[in-house]
Amino acid sequence: MSKVLLINGSAHLKGNTAVALEEVAKVLQSEGVETEIVNLGTKPVRGCIGCDKCKENGNGRCIFNDDAANAISAQAAEADGFVIGAPVYYGVPDARWLCLLQRMLYSNGAAFRFKPVANIAVCRRGGASFAYQVLNMPWMMMNCPVATSQYWNIVYGNEPGEASEDREGMQTMRALARNMVWMLRGASENKHPELEPWQPMSFIGGAESKY
Repeated sequence: MSKVLLINGSAHLKGNTAVALEEVAKVLQSEGVETEIVNLGTKPVRGCIGCDKCKENGNGRCIFNDDAANAISAQAAEADGFVIGAPVYYGVPDARWLCLLQRMLYSNGAAFRFKPVANIAVCRRGGASFAYQVLNMPWMMMNCPVATSQYWNIVYGNEPGEASEDREGMQTMRALARNMVWMLRGASENKHPELEPWQPMSFIGGAESKY
């Protein structure tokens, strides 16, 4: 049985991001996919400081262990796919989620690589299209197939629970879930492509990049 880890990148456990994720989870479960929802909650999240301690230690763990990064990263290693929901603030996704994601992908990218992922932007009115693109960008560097839907993965709502009244948004979530199931089944039948050795470089003098 495949397992999908759904991550609520909002501080609100019962807000509109949770509504969107629960709609996705219901369809995944109906298709025989195991689901787990992880809530980011209200705890502070550190940003990456580029110390490279995670690379030096070689254990797939960020040196900072006082937030959710290492715990979620460990759960990701046991999952077959991911659905991420994040609220939109000032036209961009919740900054705490972006900080967490950058640290997890840098310290333990192997736990995520080649696994299907779907991102959901949740907003009151505007900025969702740009935020949705921002949410997708990191995964495209991780060889992760991005699950789409019949429309962009966007849900609208202001007051807690209001997203359930976004009929098209909820339908988009259900279509997203079915596409995720389709991708998971294909991934289970096919070995992922073999990667060439990475050849990093900057564009200043052709020197190799640290990152």
